[in-house]
Amino acid sequence: MLKVLIVDDQPAVRTALQVLFDLNGLESLTAAGPEEALDLVASEDIGAVVQDMNFTQHDTSGESGVALFRAVRNLDADLPIVLLTAWGSFEIAVQLVKEGANDYMAKPWDDEKLVRIVRKLLQLRGLQQENIRFRAQGLRMRRTLAARYDLCGLIYASAQMQSVVSLAVTVAASDVPVLITGANGAGKEKLAEIIQANSRRKDRAFVKVNVGALPDQLLEAELFGAEAGAFTGAAKMRIGRFEAAAGGTLFLDEIGNLSPSGQAKLLRVLQTGEFERLGSSTTRKVDVRIVSATNVDLARAIAEGTFREDLFFRLNVIELQIPPLADRPDDILPLAEHFLATLGGQDGGTAPGSSTLGEPARDALLQYEWPGNVRELGNRIHRAMLVSAGGTITPAHLGLPPGNAAPRSPGARLEASAVPRSATGPEPSARPPGSGADPADPDRAMVEDALRKAGGVVSKAAAEMGVSRQALYRRMERAGIVLERRLKI
Repeated sequence: MLKVLIVDDQPAVRTALQVLFDLNGLESLTAAGPEEALDLVASEDIGAVVQDMNFTQHDTSGESGVALFRAVRNLDADLPIVLLTAWGSFEIAVQLVKEGANDYMAKPWDDEKLVRIVRKLLQLRGLQQENIRFRAQGLRMRRTLAARYDLCGLIYASAQMQSVVSLAVTVAASDVPVLITGANGAGKEKLAEIIQANSRRKDRAFVKVNVGALPDQLLEAELFGAEAGAFTGAAKMRIGRFEAAAGGTLFLDEIGNLSPSGQAKLLRVLQTGEFERLGSSTTRKVDVRIVSATNVDLARAIAEGTFREDLFFRLNVIELQIPPLADRPDDILPLAEHFLATLGGQDGGTAPGSSTLGEPARDALLQYEWPGNVRELGNRIHRAMLVSAGGTITPAHLGLPPGNAAPRSPGARLEASAVPRSATGPEPSARPPGSGADPADPDRAMVEDALRKAGGVVSKAAAEMGVSRQALYRRMERAGIVLERRLKI
């Protein structure tokens, strides 16, 4: 269980706080001064610190409290800290809040408010530690997977992609047809390569064809081949894609855009394994593993009568669905760093790895919706490397607005108003009536508290909660929270 660390030089204060926390079911430890406190932070499972600002009887400068705060931050940059102020230390406490302290309270404190603040900070600390454990477990799983299988250079960090890749390498060893679904640019072809690389056919041909781009008059010749003279301009015999992939894997991309006539021709060869070249009456048999991909909702296409249900079941023995990049934000920065390290040197650009991502650029990347998915991310990084000439990349180089001006969800916009700014920063406010948000929602209260303690800085609030910025924006949208930026006057 996470413990509250109470740091105060007065025994009566330490006892009063410990009794208060014990009565409210919060386990606590006490320290009379900075040295003892730092030892406990280093050795115990501390979830929050409640510290005084002065630790000797006649010292009212607050300097010892500042020193302790910064020392704790050096030991654990994410440990929540609440400051207890007296003897005119309010200005120093406000400054420490700007440096990252979570809150401050004057002595004598409000028991109910202090318990409420500490309880929420402990919850946030628990979520943060759970997220760290989850990430560490994910890293171990990715390393294990990469050691056992050929992942063809795939870059990912998200649990969503871990699940997809794990299933892909599991089914790769069998010869069953696999249907890969997902938006354009999400990485369907890369997943098909991973299936081939880990299959029993890995040393045989891997043939790719975009069947959705083939017109009906060329489809048969492209897939099944054609004899010389089979049609005007056919001066010599042509081997089709099925024959070229014999013994290996045939990747049929954009299968959802195949014409009805093409679907019928493909279904026949999938059912029997037999086909004839165009212009020939000789039946040929071929052993090919089929992997197909589409960005089309095939269930809807079947309902609308534009895709054959029997072909769907032939193709869809195993379905692998790749989520869009916007739904796996943990992959954005690793992919961006990968592109920085591998792109460049093209079109007279800078050498790979010579450009770096500035913090505003990272924020902008994380807050953008990525309608073009991984392909768009690669293009924007390449563009930024060219226009930044090997320097630090900014949002402008990426063609994106600054991160704090481009929240990913409409409900998390920043609005400016000429009112004094509070000591704890922007205040989260509710959506207009009728938005469906419940002000009593405990998740909403936790998000509001995190934003308030973080001074309205979404990235900092997300870190305190142990979630990504994107996840926090989505929670803000669901809870109906809008940040109102208050300008200091």
